[in-house]
Amino acid sequence: MKILVLCTGNSCRSQMAHGFLQSFDENITVCSAGTEASGKLNQNAVKAMAEAGIDISGHTSDSVQKYLNEEWDFVITVCGGANESCPAFTGNVKNRLHIGFDDPSHATGTDEFIWSEFIRVRDEIKEGFYKFYTEEVKPQL
Repeated sequence: MKILVLCTGNSCRSQMAHGFLQSFDENITVCSAGTEASGKLNQNAVKAMAEAGIDISGHTSDSVQKYLNEEWDFVITVCGGANESCPAFTGNVKNRLHIGFDDPSHATGTDEFIWSEFIRVRDEIKEGFYKFYTEEVKPQL
């Protein structure tokens, strides 16, 4: 089972989803990528995931170009806000899904509020991807 999580920057939401999916089942192959990969991880995302017991600090922010020639069981977009356009994946994919989330890296306000947005979105990603895992992935394993 191969799953690609796709967003624009590949620094925050797709990285968190990648970390959670891999934690649910280490036998599935999970990658994440961005159409405009930032080349680095959002440090608040790394910190929020560490707080949840998952280390994503070794992940890399990769361009979707790296994965276009591979076959995927699922490609999942995670962009959320109305101002964001979800990237299209033109590679070989059995199932395309969208599970959208707000981008906490766009939050403004106090440090406390910004941090609370990272925690909120992290928890929403965990819940959304656990539902995906139990309903879509696990039955196929």
